[in-house]
Amino acid sequence: MSLRQMEYFVAVVEESSFTRAAELLHVTQPALSHQIKALEKSVGGDLLERLPRGVRLTPMGRAFLPHAQLAVRSAARAQRAARASAGARGGELHIAAVHSVAVGVLPDVFARWRRDHPGVGLVLHEYASTEALEEELERGTADLAVGPRPRRWDGPVIEVGDEEIALIVPFDDPLAGRSSVRLEELADHDWVRCAMEPLVDGVPFLDLVCGRAGFAPRTALRTEHTSTAVRMAAAGVGVVAAPSHVVRGGIGEDCVVLPVDPPWKRALAVFSRVELTGAAAAFAELLRGSAPYGGKGVSPVRPNADRDCEAAVVR
Repeated sequence: MSLRQMEYFVAVVEESSFTRAAELLHVTQPALSHQIKALEKSVGGDLLERLPRGVRLTPMGRAFLPHAQLAVRSAARAQRAARASAGARGGELHIAAVHSVAVGVLPDVFARWRRDHPGVGLVLHEYASTEALEEELERGTADLAVGPRPRRWDGPVIEVGDEEIALIVPFDDPLAGRSSVRLEELADHDWVRCAMEPLVDGVPFLDLVCGRAGFAPRTALRTEHTSTAVRMAAAGVGVVAAPSHVVRGGIGEDCVVLPVDPPWKRALAVFSRVELTGAAAAFAELLRGSAPYGGKGVSPVRPNADRDCEAAVVR
């Protein structure tokens, strides 16, 4: 069994065709078929069912596919990492991030990276949830991930700063002129909920903290992306709890950021499957040097006065 054979197998599955896979790989179809048959012989059974139009995975093929994909991606990643580590022109650093971080934190960091490391390109992979982020990093899609600190991760995790979770309201909200707000003051407001909302012991964070404040949040809308939720808050659909750096990143200039009293904080981390070296380590250091996040042009962030609240957000 060889890496090339696994690469050929993955291409056939993704293209659902020997003909298209051969064109993609720049090999003849007989050569491709020969390699797939050799792979099937080495694993001891058929991986693909040949159909009049296309192919279909056998049960053995379904079991084999994720491991083959990981091997192919890991090999490509190893090559990228080697070139990026040496600063070689043409090297690439693949970075996975949750959408709110991609919008609010990474633009300035990427701009600085391009000035300091012009030979190493960046590829950004965005995800709507931390679960998807961690799953894709585990599959080898990217070299490193940037997002809320994972609860369970076997590889290296480097905290690079804290993000402030604030409340977003329109300018005409009665609380808009305040420097901060206590959660119970929003009991009569509608809320926009985002898929990025963390769970604490299986309970959505907003339900938990509002319950502690003596009310249940009235949900007006649920959405996938934080930036969409902030736009909805600016339009007056409802209050949004979101990282303040999303607004700093230019998504909600027409709204007001209200820090919560006591403040909510969440650790932001870089994590990877392997130790960070070369360009990956340099990027993590650049990100850490860019903290704090959300401090420009929004309400000031005060020291965290409630460690229990911080722990709830982090989890």
